Amino acid sequence: MKKTNLIINILFGLAIVALFVLHFTSGKKANVESANSTQVQDLGEFTAAWIDMDTILNNYDMYFDMKSELEQSSKKKEAELTAKSKSFEKQARDFQDKVQKGLVTRSEAQQLQADLANKEQQLYQMRDEMRMQLAEEEQVKLRQIHNSIVEYLKEYNADKGYKLIFSSTFGGPVLYGHPAIDITKEVLEGLNKKYAETKKN
Repeated sequence: MKKTNLIINILFGLAIVALFVLHFTSGKKANVESANSTQVQDLGEFTAAWIDMDTILNNYDMYFDMKSELEQSSKKKEAELTAKSKSFEKQARDFQDKVQKGLVTRSEAQQLQADLANKEQQLYQMRDEMRMQLAEEEQVKLRQIHNSIVEYLKEYNADKGYKLIFSSTFGGPVLYGHPAIDITKEVLEGLNKKYAETKKN
């Protein structure tokens, strides 16, 4: 009799535990499903568009202005380096001429040679620094162009309400974009208009 009561109590306990587990796990599933359905509802209708970035850059006035600024900076640095190189070459020729004619002592020749070696090293250092400066300027200007495009797209999309705007470039991840959702032309017009306004201010 005692054994029977014990078995009944154990079975009854297991049933309660099973009901408890089923009750709370089904509640969690319901919560997850309701959360997922809320997220889907929040997304609403999914819309997307794309722009041809190669076309944008090839026709964006800001890109051409910055490209021109980089070219001017490069020419200026190149002219400075060329002038210093020519000066160094003249000093080297003068040194060789003096040594060949015996116009300097051995110790003076050694000192002049050491000075020329230092100047040559400074020229190499100057060349490397100029290259680094130009590369940095180029990166900064490219980031400025990219930032101007992104910021404009935020303004542009405030009215349009696209969920995604893709960027298509030659060899990029977007292999095809339907012409109906190609917004390149109007984005380019808006970018150039906004850039023209900023140049006036």
